[in-house]
Amino acid sequence: MSSPPPSSANDDHLIADGVDEEPIEGNRRLFEGPTLIVIAGLATLYAMFHMAALNGVSVSSMTGINIPLLPQFPMETWNFRIAHVAGALVLGFLMYSAASFPGDDDTAPGAAIQRKIALALALPALLALGTAIWFALLINDGAMWNGMDATIKFRETWLFGVPLVLATGGAIVLSWVHKAPRAKLATPDIVLSICAIAVATYLITIYGTLMRNSTGTPFAPIGISIAAVAGTALIMEMTRRVAGLALVIIAGVFLGYVFFGQYLPGFLNSPAISWQRFFSQVYTDAGILGPTTAVSSTYIILFIIFAAFLQASKVGDYFVNFAFAAAGRTRGGPAKVAIFASGLMGMINGTSAGNVVATGSLTIPLMKKVGYHKKTAGAVEAAASTGGQIMPPIMGAGAFIMAEITGIPYTDIAIAAIIPAVLYFVSVFFMVDFEAAKLGMRGMSADEIPKLAKMVRQVYLFLPIIILIFALFMGYSVIRAGTYATVAAAVVSWLTPYRMGIRSTVKAFEIAGIMSIQIIAVCACAGIIVGVISLTGVGARFSNLLLGLAGVSQFLALFFAMCISILLGMGMPTTAAYAVAASVVAPGLVELGIPQLTAHFFVFYFAVLSAITPPVALASYAAAGISGANPMETSVASFKIGIAAFIVPFMFFYNGALLMDGTWFEVIRAGATATFGVFLLSSGVQGWFLGGRSAWFLRVGLIAAALFMIEGGLITDLVGLGITALAAFTQKALRPDPDQAIQVKGAD
Repeated sequence: MSSPPPSSANDDHLIADGVDEEPIEGNRRLFEGPTLIVIAGLATLYAMFHMAALNGVSVSSMTGINIPLLPQFPMETWNFRIAHVAGALVLGFLMYSAASFPGDDDTAPGAAIQRKIALALALPALLALGTAIWFALLINDGAMWNGMDATIKFRETWLFGVPLVLATGGAIVLSWVHKAPRAKLATPDIVLSICAIAVATYLITIYGTLMRNSTGTPFAPIGISIAAVAGTALIMEMTRRVAGLALVIIAGVFLGYVFFGQYLPGFLNSPAISWQRFFSQVYTDAGILGPTTAVSSTYIILFIIFAAFLQASKVGDYFVNFAFAAAGRTRGGPAKVAIFASGLMGMINGTSAGNVVATGSLTIPLMKKVGYHKKTAGAVEAAASTGGQIMPPIMGAGAFIMAEITGIPYTDIAIAAIIPAVLYFVSVFFMVDFEAAKLGMRGMSADEIPKLAKMVRQVYLFLPIIILIFALFMGYSVIRAGTYATVAAAVVSWLTPYRMGIRSTVKAFEIAGIMSIQIIAVCACAGIIVGVISLTGVGARFSNLLLGLAGVSQFLALFFAMCISILLGMGMPTTAAYAVAASVVAPGLVELGIPQLTAHFFVFYFAVLSAITPPVALASYAAAGISGANPMETSVASFKIGIAAFIVPFMFFYNGALLMDGTWFEVIRAGATATFGVFLLSSGVQGWFLGGRSAWFLRVGLIAAALFMIEGGLITDLVGLGITALAAFTQKALRPDPDQAIQVKGAD
């Protein structure tokens, strides 16, 4: 059932409408007619497949009838992950062009030849797929399969492997130059989809035997290595299309390291590894099918479906309207709304830059309207959206990846994240509030914002989030809790004008299928890097380097780990940034004797903050595109606004109580003093203290007091309070000139 817009929208001054809808990328195809129906159907079935598989629901389980062509649940883990990646690749290649669409002219010179080449490439792709199916039939009939058998090796190489690699490589290169109208499928992309199906069919067939135990040995069929080569190329090309070059370049560097690491000096030197051995292992749970895909195929896809249901039921719009009603009238109101709304939405959708585009299109113009400079408006939105990735309970899926990698229960991770997340958002709030105070800003008037009374009457729309949190902490599995929350989103929609019926429910699954493509490709690409790290042992050598630095100074080792985490995360989505940094940096920190949870939180925070760290700050650049400000200036401003977050990881390293590790008294005292510390830090950075501007030496004193308060010891807290009291007395009693410059001896 379609949902009519509320007739009272104008009367109630509702501001948000569609803020959580996914933006249309420049290279996404916009289909029409029968093609649209087919692609929408594939996306819907893909998302429904995951929901059914995760909850163990299938046609046979409900009817007792076994239908051979339909998957039976629960699926074998590796097969499920292979199908998960393959489905995203098929959808992705059909929906995303290799480049943006400058026009819809497919009659340019050479277009006809390109189509003929693409059709020619379809033949080896279909041969590879047909051969994989033939292998499946042979194995099903009891044929013995051994990588040392000459006949099998010939068939796998020349009937499957060579045609597959030829079709994959040729179609990828051809797709870069081939032009097709935006509303039509491109033939090279269809070929790539066939190749993705061929890779999945072969791997599911072979891994269905005992061949998975032979990966990395001479007994591994050559087809595994060749299929992994093609699969790796498909994943990297899909990642380039949906997430840009940054992650692809990093993955390429790591792949190069596999084969050239033996020639590097020092701790970077690695043993020689043949391409057959490496690629026979990289498409297993040691790499692509490892922790990143394990999480994307379960928790991430589940919460993408949840987010799609929130979008279809317009609950996301309510979140933003509620934030405007609650905070819009305070000074600099839209900035504070951005903190609340973007933090909440960023927690769910799991991508900083994507959330900036969604909510920033509303909040950034309003911030500029009330007086914020355009670079500050963009910076506030970028900082708030980035903070959503560290906000429990969902943490942009970071908590689930951390749980998968560390084995620490999800609930422990979510609880430990509470105080650091509060410190981050409190700091950002103080920064924007003091900026508004310095500039004498006003809030929005009552006739510009939604009515708070009506928003409060609709507070039941928070029910899906409340059910999610309640179910998680009642001990339900993440999958069961996410499913309940998704159902709740559909149920509460019946209390609004946007009632979800069969049509809108199917549409929600379609949206989820499309939304999932980017994050699944990114997780699979990050899995390539994780595979290189685990198979070459570079992570262990990096740990030894950190141990050496710790012998000189533990703080120096932590600072180096911070820099590497940020560097690895630059230009990458949050999920991939953390997964890579966790594989490279976290083991070294654990070797230093740092508790595992603390080490991974340390790495996670800095991987997340790479989104607002110059010179490559994806969230800041996305915000600058909306605000019209200089991207580099916006990234510097967002770095300044989020400055407390760069100190927080060091805080919980030196004071474990901030991660709920200690008695209640220790936890409460640590949280209270750290909160006061970030208040002082914000005052010092912004130069606003006790209702007025502060002189430079008071700002230095406030920052010093903040660092003492943040450190968390009793003596340091007393020192910080003493400096604060002295600064307050000076500010109120002596009233130093805030514009007074530092006097240099001998100056005129």
